Amino acid sequence: MKAKTVLPAVAMTAVSMVLTLAVVMMWLGAAVTWPVALVVGLGIDGGWLATLAYERRLAAQGDHNRAVTAVGWSFGILAAGVLVAHALTAEHSAGAWLAVAWLPIAAKALWLVHSLWERTALTPLALDAIRGIQQEARDEAAVARARLRAEAATEETRLTAVTAAGARVARVQAKTAQTLAGAWSTLETARKGEETGRALTSVTSPVTPGVTSRWELPVWGPTQPIPALETAAPALSDEALDALVDEIRTSEVPALSYREMAARFRAAGHSASEVRLRAAWKRVA
Repeated sequence: MKAKTVLPAVAMTAVSMVLTLAVVMMWLGAAVTWPVALVVGLGIDGGWLATLAYERRLAAQGDHNRAVTAVGWSFGILAAGVLVAHALTAEHSAGAWLAVAWLPIAAKALWLVHSLWERTALTPLALDAIRGIQQEARDEAAVARARLRAEAATEETRLTAVTAAGARVARVQAKTAQTLAGAWSTLETARKGEETGRALTSVTSPVTPGVTSRWELPVWGPTQPIPALETAAPALSDEALDALVDEIRTSEVPALSYREMAARFRAAGHSASEVRLRAAWKRVA
């Protein structure tokens, strides 16, 4: 992975340095001797390469120096400026020379990209851990989606069944109500009919002369509850309760326990609350 960023930067740097040296030799060679032009070209390339090497050393140590970075970009801009100046003063192929004038800046930019890659590079172990976490998150999301879809399908089935059952119940209730209404209408018609009244009168009169029976329809609606009959035994006073409890307790030797006494008290048909019965037991025992 590292070669994918460092190899283009190295290749661009080499091309840029060779091109800069060649341009300086051709451009200045006509004005000064070739050793001077060579020194100028090597000085530009050497400064560019020296600052690049120092930046790489700082990057390997996890450090950064803005001054060194500024010097390196200055050498890159100087090299690009030399190429642009040569292209503008060239008599032949000015466009071609101008088209390659951006190579020093491009080489510097590639080294910047490589440094950014190094700052964010992770070890294979960390990458495997990240991939595992991402896969686990995808698995959980897929399971959650499947669970939601299943729950939605189940709820839809349940609602469909409930709706169908409710519709059936409504149809049965409507049919029953219609049947009851028809039966009630028939009974009402029979009650109000003249023939029915005469028939009832002819049947009732021989039994109870002078009485004309009236056939009332049965009540269909709420009714008043009939009060319960008073079947409970009358409440005993404390003195009578104490005497009765003492009599039942001492009816056998040894004396009965409270549970046995209470059972016989209830079986004899006497009535008293549990609180009063236990209080009487405490008083007599």
